[in-house]
Amino acid sequence: MSDTRKTNYRWVVVALLFFATTINYLDRQVIGFLKPTLQKDFQWSEEDYSHMVIIFQTAYALGLLCFGGLIDKLGTKLGYTVSLIIWSVGAMLHGIVKSTFGFGLARTTLGLGESGNFPAAIKVVAEWFPKKERALATGIFNSGANIGAVVAPVMVPWILGIYGWQMAFIITGAIGFLWLIFWWIFYEIPSKHKKINGAEFEHIHSDIDEPAATDGPGEKVKWARLFGIRQTWVFVVGKFLTDPIWYFFLFWLPSYFASTFKLDLSKPTLPLVLIYTATTIGSIGGGYLSSRLIKSGMPIFRARKTAMFIFALCVVPIFAARYATNIWQAVGLISLAAAAHQAWSANIFTAASDVFPKRAVSSVVGIGGMAGSVGGIAFPFLIGWVLETYKEAGNITAGYNIIFSICACAYLVAWLIMHLLTPKMKVVKL
Repeated sequence: MSDTRKTNYRWVVVALLFFATTINYLDRQVIGFLKPTLQKDFQWSEEDYSHMVIIFQTAYALGLLCFGGLIDKLGTKLGYTVSLIIWSVGAMLHGIVKSTFGFGLARTTLGLGESGNFPAAIKVVAEWFPKKERALATGIFNSGANIGAVVAPVMVPWILGIYGWQMAFIITGAIGFLWLIFWWIFYEIPSKHKKINGAEFEHIHSDIDEPAATDGPGEKVKWARLFGIRQTWVFVVGKFLTDPIWYFFLFWLPSYFASTFKLDLSKPTLPLVLIYTATTIGSIGGGYLSSRLIKSGMPIFRARKTAMFIFALCVVPIFAARYATNIWQAVGLISLAAAAHQAWSANIFTAASDVFPKRAVSSVVGIGGMAGSVGGIAFPFLIGWVLETYKEAGNITAGYNIIFSICACAYLVAWLIMHLLTPKMKVVKL
């Protein structure tokens, strides 16, 4: 192929990341749709279920301690492979355990493995895309999280009704091994890939003043050094304050609609499908908006901050969910907030790859992801306590209203702190 006409293989790479992220979120969200069944079989209270969420989040945070640096060390191809094998095995283990303790071990394995997905995927985007395209590429692959959430309300009840809850975990967990085949066939870093030409290679590195990645053992950036950089803390704060909101959307929305609007979770659920479909639009649209602002001449960091401020405002109306008198009003408000979260997420991930060199990206994403998971550990304690308290009082809906009020404020608070930390973002030189 002539080098004069640019190939576009980088978008094939995004497709691989998209499907991996879809599987990642499908596997972690199965538990939310089986909550009533699992509570019955294992005799769990609301707080017991929150403990299962916390176990996953704790393992996820601990996994990020390892995977962020490990992927920077091993490279994206091997690092992603290790992550996917661990989380797929963990997902399938849910279907064979017989006790609450065994279920907790399965959640731990799943959390440890799934922690590698985003550090690996963000590093892949940094390796394959110039900065002006990264937000869109991140938005596209990040929308896989939403597709996984769209598939789950249809797929999980169907498997539950025919084969039982055990097979719901086993079947969804096995899908990851199918993806792994395609990953090894179609993926390699740009400098080693035979499917791209010189024109695309030059495009990928058109605005990067560092050498192309080698995707092999390299110099590991020490976390202690990264913690001394203000830009690291911007990412940490943004993830810590907003990731818990997304986990609430994933793990508690099904039971919210079941308890408040008597939604039958044993059947495919249209309201949840619509909410998670909206998040797909938010993820891609969020990436597109900041990329569009950059192409129109706005500086990269101002474009990211402007887009994120808009998305933070879009979450505020979820406060009005407490006044919803029918299910579709609640669906509309929650859809807007969930879509805004994914748009926010696409930009905060991309901002990390904008600021830090490629050899440190996975480590920084790991640190920020760990912070998000720590928030995700603390928030379920509050959720479980609030919901159990109001459930005993006979008004669990009031408990959900308190949680929605917290969600409404979280993103604006995060944006303000991030802006105060670094009014003018600068590229980090290591």
